[in-house]
Amino acid sequence: MIGIVYITAGSMENASEIARELVVRRLAACVNMFPTFSIYRWEEKVEEQNEIVLLVKTDSSRLDEIIGTVKHLHTYSLPAIEFWEVKGEEEYLDWVHVNSS
Repeated sequence: MIGIVYITAGSMENASEIARELVVRRLAACVNMFPTFSIYRWEEKVEEQNEIVLLVKTDSSRLDEIIGTVKHLHTYSLPAIEFWEVKGEEEYLDWVHVNSS
């Protein structure tokens, strides 16, 4: 199953490090990154912070390795890591599969 792993990072430096490692290790075919502003509850306080969103295009069979890699490299003690199944143009999805396995 092809999908997107949604991850947030606290800086472009950390996001780029994670993205590069995922692509180099063939855990992801591609990673898109863009800035966002988040408001969330953490340790009973409402926090507001600029973050970087990573959209990791991958095969679901790589999810456990992705989670381990992200946890190892991430600066947060509890990073957001979510997998979303996607449907799309078959030739593109095949490209994602081939380049993330």
